Amino acid sequence: MQKLEKRKRHCFILAGKANIALNKDMAKVAVSENNVANRNLSANDNLIVKIAAEKSRPAFIELFNFFAPRLKSFLMKGGLTPEHAEEIAQETMLTVWNRASTYNPEKASASTWIFTIARNKKIDVLRKINRPEFDPSDPLLSINNDQENYLDEVVQKQNEETLKEAIKTLPVEQSELIKKAFYEDKTHQAIAEELKMPLGTVKSRIRLGMERLRHALSGVDMKEMIK
Repeated sequence: MQKLEKRKRHCFILAGKANIALNKDMAKVAVSENNVANRNLSANDNLIVKIAAEKSRPAFIELFNFFAPRLKSFLMKGGLTPEHAEEIAQETMLTVWNRASTYNPEKASASTWIFTIARNKKIDVLRKINRPEFDPSDPLLSINNDQENYLDEVVQKQNEETLKEAIKTLPVEQSELIKKAFYEDKTHQAIAEELKMPLGTVKSRIRLGMERLRHALSGVDMKEMIK
């Protein structure tokens, strides 16, 4: 428990320092065009690149807030206690901070890299505590580097669940149109004709709804969430 609290303090010290110097650091986050990461990278890939290049605390806080709860949930579903899951999640994120420079976005996505670190740490913990229910055939333990899609799908599923919950918070006139546009894959014109609504009204309501979602889902890559 003391180790866990120490790691918590370490993470929150980073967060505290980031908040104190936020305005100053945020000015540095904007990178010149010559240093901008490949446009094909996801938002999380670019955050790791910023951490590696600048030791950017705002980027780390954003990455931590996104992945830490997902890692804990993932590990608990794999059989760990909440305490062990939280400990591994925090250890994983500290490893990301310390080893960000070793991340290669051409070899793996951010989610694959981070979840692989968590998987390896889980294996170590299970071996140390020698749990009788330890199962070497556990899919979480048997994932190899060629199975990147598995970890990406885990994050994608969690993102989709988060998005659905966020859409429920929107006014009905906005959520209804967003569902038709993104889940039913209808054009704005088709929605306007179906609902007998002016096209401009459809566009403005969808735009307002999307702005609310972006605010509610800060740190989440919306492009990867909506299918």
